Amino acid sequence: MTNVPDVRAAVEWGWAGRALHVVSGDLHVVAPFPGGALVGLLDGLGHGPDAAEASITAVPLLEARASDSLLNLVQRCHEALRKTRGAVMSLASFSFRDSSMVWIGVGNVAGVLLRRSTSRAAADEALAVRAGVVGFRLPPLRANTLAVSPGDTLILATDGIRSGFATGLDRERGPQEIAECILARFARDSDDAHVVVARYHGEAP
Repeated sequence: MTNVPDVRAAVEWGWAGRALHVVSGDLHVVAPFPGGALVGLLDGLGHGPDAAEASITAVPLLEARASDSLLNLVQRCHEALRKTRGAVMSLASFSFRDSSMVWIGVGNVAGVLLRRSTSRAAADEALAVRAGVVGFRLPPLRANTLAVSPGDTLILATDGIRSGFATGLDRERGPQEIAECILARFARDSDDAHVVVARYHGEAP
């Protein structure tokens, strides 16, 4: 991809997931673009192939238009998923140029940003998701922007991961190890489960 640097120099990521049945409706996407990277997690409604179809439909669109505004991406996914069961999703877009992250959530895909620093000036953040289903019923959309610093870690988790998954995590572990730890400790036995973890390092020189 022309003019797109190795995104892992700026954002390091890992993921872990498991399907309730043969295929999972939970799917993540990490898509670099010039000056940034899009990180997202989708959960197709229900389980099995029909749930997977919804997520699979959205991923190529997100990858192809990763640099678009998140409001535009959600709206485009909404139109594309109308003939599927629909999906809930949370998206985050990192900008390397100004060290910021914009995020948005529709439905119950949880998001947290763990700060490298634990000072009061750099408190952890939780994504404010809005009730709705992409492809069926969108709520009023609003994306929020946060400043990020090297070492800050984004975690997105579907509802197959129990709440409280960010409590007591060892922030010095790498993203892949964190994702595997969350899945092992917090995955429900009754649902697809998926978590993606992305650590911001800042733009490479």
